[in-house]
Amino acid sequence: MAQLTIQISDELAQRLEPLHHRLPELLWQLLDLVNLPTTSEPTVKTEATDIPAVYQEVIDFLIQSPTPEDILAFKVSPQAQIRLETLLDKNRSAEISPMELAELDIYEQLEHMMILLKARALKHD
Repeated sequence: MAQLTIQISDELAQRLEPLHHRLPELLWQLLDLVNLPTTSEPTVKTEATDIPAVYQEVIDFLIQSPTPEDILAFKVSPQAQIRLETLLDKNRSAEISPMELAELDIYEQLEHMMILLKARALKHD
Protein backbone atom coordinates (compact mmCIF):
# COMPACT_ATOMS: atom_id res chain seq x y z
CA MET A 1 0.00 0.00 0.00
CA ALA A 2 1.34 3.44 -0.93
CA GLN A 3 1.63 6.34 1.49
CA LEU A 4 0.77 9.89 0.44
CA THR A 5 2.06 12.98 2.24
CA ILE A 6 0.53 16.39 1.57
CA GLN A 7 0.84 19.81 3.13
CA ILE A 8 -2.41 21.38 4.28
CA SER A 9 -3.32 24.28 6.51
CA ASP A 10 -3.67 23.72 10.25
CA GLU A 11 -7.36 24.66 9.98
CA LEU A 12 -7.99 22.01 7.32
CA ALA A 13 -6.02 19.43 9.31
CA GLN A 14 -8.17 20.17 12.34
CA ARG A 15 -11.37 19.79 10.32
CA LEU A 16 -10.17 16.51 8.75
CA GLU A 17 -9.06 14.95 12.05
CA PRO A 18 -12.46 13.34 12.84
CA LEU A 19 -12.46 11.84 9.33
CA HIS A 20 -8.85 10.64 9.21
CA HIS A 21 -9.86 6.96 9.14
CA ARG A 22 -12.18 7.63 6.18
CA LEU A 23 -9.82 9.71 4.02
CA PRO A 24 -9.04 6.91 1.51
CA GLU A 25 -12.77 6.31 1.01
CA LEU A 26 -13.43 10.04 0.64
CA LEU A 27 -10.62 10.42 -1.90
CA TRP A 28 -12.15 7.60 -3.95
CA GLN A 29 -15.50 9.39 -3.83
CA LEU A 30 -13.83 12.60 -4.96
CA LEU A 31 -12.23 10.80 -7.90
CA ASP A 32 -15.60 9.35 -8.86
CA LEU A 33 -17.19 12.78 -8.54
CA VAL A 34 -14.76 14.47 -10.92
CA ASN A 35 -14.59 11.39 -13.20
CA LEU A 36 -10.83 11.04 -13.04
CA PRO A 37 -9.53 7.70 -14.29
CA THR A 38 -8.25 5.33 -11.60
CA THR A 39 -6.04 2.31 -11.91
CA SER A 40 -7.77 0.00 -9.44
CA GLU A 41 -11.12 -0.53 -7.82
CA PRO A 42 -11.76 1.14 -4.47
CA THR A 43 -12.44 -0.83 -1.33
CA VAL A 44 -15.02 1.22 0.50
CA LYS A 45 -16.02 0.38 4.04
CA THR A 46 -19.24 2.00 5.17
CA GLU A 47 -20.04 1.29 8.77
CA ALA A 48 -23.04 2.91 10.40
CA THR A 49 -20.84 3.86 13.36
CA ASP A 50 -18.90 6.24 11.10
CA ILE A 51 -22.01 8.29 10.32
CA PRO A 52 -23.16 10.96 12.80
CA ALA A 53 -26.69 10.32 14.07
CA VAL A 54 -28.16 13.47 12.51
CA TYR A 55 -26.66 12.53 9.15
CA GLN A 56 -28.23 9.09 9.44
CA GLU A 57 -31.60 10.72 10.25
CA VAL A 58 -31.49 12.77 7.06
CA ILE A 59 -30.36 9.78 4.97
CA ASP A 60 -33.15 7.64 6.41
CA PHE A 61 -35.66 10.38 5.62
CA LEU A 62 -34.44 10.86 2.03
CA ILE A 63 -34.28 7.13 1.27
CA GLN A 64 -38.05 7.00 1.79
CA SER A 65 -38.60 9.15 -1.33
CA PRO A 66 -40.42 11.92 0.53
CA THR A 67 -43.04 14.03 -1.17
CA PRO A 68 -42.58 17.82 -1.38
CA GLU A 69 -44.99 18.09 1.56
CA ASP A 70 -42.89 15.64 3.59
CA ILE A 71 -39.76 17.66 2.82
CA LEU A 72 -41.43 20.90 3.91
CA ALA A 73 -42.54 19.29 7.18
CA PHE A 74 -39.21 17.59 7.95
CA LYS A 75 -37.48 18.38 11.23
CA VAL A 76 -34.64 16.56 12.93
CA SER A 77 -35.40 14.59 16.07
CA PRO A 78 -35.51 16.29 19.46
CA GLN A 79 -32.27 14.46 20.34
CA ALA A 80 -30.52 15.93 17.29
CA GLN A 81 -31.86 19.39 18.14
CA ILE A 82 -30.58 19.11 21.72
CA ARG A 83 -27.16 18.00 20.45
CA LEU A 84 -27.06 20.96 18.05
CA GLU A 85 -27.90 23.38 20.86
CA THR A 86 -25.14 21.84 23.00
CA LEU A 87 -22.61 22.23 20.19
CA LEU A 88 -23.69 25.82 19.56
CA ASP A 89 -23.36 26.66 23.27
CA LYS A 90 -19.87 25.13 23.37
CA ASN A 91 -18.92 27.04 20.23
CA ARG A 92 -20.16 30.35 21.67
CA SER A 93 -18.19 29.82 24.88
CA ALA A 94 -15.07 28.69 22.94
CA GLU A 95 -15.12 25.30 24.71
CA ILE A 96 -15.67 23.21 21.60
CA SER A 97 -13.26 20.41 20.67
CA PRO A 98 -12.05 19.85 17.11
CA MET A 99 -14.28 16.77 16.79
CA GLU A 100 -17.29 18.71 18.05
CA LEU A 101 -16.49 21.52 15.63
CA ALA A 102 -16.47 19.01 12.77
CA GLU A 103 -19.81 17.65 14.00
CA LEU A 104 -21.22 21.20 14.12
CA ASP A 105 -20.02 21.66 10.55
CA ILE A 106 -22.05 18.58 9.55
CA TYR A 107 -25.15 20.11 11.13
CA GLU A 108 -24.54 23.32 9.16
CA GLN A 109 -24.08 21.44 5.89
CA LEU A 110 -27.23 19.39 6.45
CA GLU A 111 -29.20 22.51 7.36
CA HIS A 112 -28.06 24.19 4.14
CA MET A 113 -29.04 21.13 2.10
CA MET A 114 -32.49 20.97 3.75
CA ILE A 115 -33.05 24.69 3.07
CA LEU A 116 -32.30 24.04 -0.61
CA LEU A 117 -34.57 20.98 -0.66
CA LYS A 118 -37.40 22.88 1.00
CA ALA A 119 -37.02 25.74 -1.47
CA ARG A 120 -37.28 23.25 -4.35
CA ALA A 121 -40.23 21.53 -2.67
CA LEU A 122 -42.06 24.88 -2.46
CA LYS A 123 -41.79 25.21 -6.24
CA HIS A 124 -43.51 21.82 -6.61
CA ASP A 125 -46.35 22.66 -4.21
